[in-house]
Amino acid sequence: LNQTLAAGERVLALLDEKPQVEDIEGEQPASFHGMVADDVSFAYADDEILSGMSFDIPKGAVVGIHGQSGSGKSTLLKLMMRFWDVTGGSVRQVSGPARDLRHMNTTDLRSCESYVTQETWLFHDTIARNIEVGRPGASREDIVAAAKAASIHDFIETLPDGYDTNVGELGDTLSGGERQRIGIARAFLHDAPLMLLDEPTSNLDALNEGVILKSLRDQAGERTIVLVSHRASTLAFADTVMEMESGRAS
Repeated sequence: LNQTLAAGERVLALLDEKPQVEDIEGEQPASFHGMVADDVSFAYADDEILSGMSFDIPKGAVVGIHGQSGSGKSTLLKLMMRFWDVTGGSVRQVSGPARDLRHMNTTDLRSCESYVTQETWLFHDTIARNIEVGRPGASREDIVAAAKAASIHDFIETLPDGYDTNVGELGDTLSGGERQRIGIARAFLHDAPLMLLDEPTSNLDALNEGVILKSLRDQAGERTIVLVSHRASTLAFADTVMEMESGRAS
């Protein structure tokens, strides 16, 4: 009974949680033509993570972000996704005139962005259904094309059930690199004009890293890519690289 009550309290506490950011709707539709930040600062409670951050990411560019752990690289991507709001300054998406993310429809913003996190979370379902998370309702042909772009199609074809192979609880039947490539396949399937990649090759060896970077280069087209990594070899793919240190960029 005590365990049941404790579990119930946790469920009720979760239901009472308030979202960090409220969804926006009712604004004018927007499309992606670049992103800028002006004097951005951000803090978790009293812990300042970013201070005086400014950048300009033009449409079609490949921008690398380099820095040590804790320098604010991943936080910056989350602000660009508007998982949190800045505590100072502004992040604006260029859509005709630049528009503060806090005044864009959330559905418009998320449709413009693909986000690959450091850890790819998989559901206890098939590989095809896990890739389909990137665009629910996608055809099998589109799923296969995304897997090929992420250089995981050949591996999937070696499995007894192919794309219908169940990945197990949290994808525990796959390696870290295989999960990571499924995350990249999701991003390709989403096919957004802005792709945000947070350490996309951290679980890959040099050979597979080269394969993924080649895929990104081949599939870039007119996409804008923001690539966070502490690996110099990964950032060699970028047109320009921002160095981050203690929440500031140069």
